Formats: sequence, C-alpha cells, structure tokens
Amino acid sequence: MGRTTSGVLGAYHFSQGVATDSSKVECMLSWKQPRAVRELRGFLGLTSYYRRFVDNCGKTVASLTVLLKKDAFEWTNVAIKAFEELKIAMAFAPVSALPDFTMQFMIECDVSSVGIGAVLM
Repeated sequence: MGRTTSGVLGAYHFSQGVATDSSKVECMLSWKQPRAVRELRGFLGLTSYYRRFVDNCGKTVASLTVLLKKDAFEWTNVAIKAFEELKIAMAFAPVSALPDFTMQFMIECDVSSVGIGAVLM
C-alpha cells in the first residue's frame, strides 16, 4: 500500500483516505505531563493539526486550554484526565475517507452561539 506525505505536519494519504503520521503520534504519546504553560502550549500545538481526525476533540482540549490563561495553570486531576484522554484519542484516530468525486456532495451546516459546524456528505 503506497502512501505519500502531505505537508510538513505529516498526514499520510492512502488510497482509502488520510491518516495520522505514526511518528507524530508516538511523540504525542511519549509527551511528559506539562509542568508549565509553555510545555502545555507545545503539546496542544502538536495535537492541534490532528484534531480533525478525532471526534469531540474540542471537549477534551477545552479543559486544557483553560490552563493557558494568565495565572490559571494548575495541574489538577481534571487536567491529568484530559491530557491522557487526548493522547489516547490521538493514538486511535481513524482514517478519514477521501471523497468520491464521481458522486454528488451535500453539505449539512449547523450554527450555534459558540461555533459553526459542517459535514460533507
């Protein structure tokens, strides 16, 4: 099965779809628990590209991004749980299927007071 790399961030394009780069996932899994805002920012930066591969990633990341506010960094049990859940979610991210351009597309959108979502079907 041939694969090609897309960009510097490392998404692999297979005939079945797009998947995460295993070396980047290994880096995320081996990331030590952050002891400072800078370390947490680094981890969230690494995981941010792959958020599109993980369902409900925003919910998990939300409890970590709160810690980035000024004088808010306190590594609690909630933060530990979110950090570990995010690492596991990144490790088991599914392959995103590539669209079949011979078929028609439908876009379903949803808007709320906190965000916009869309699904290509």
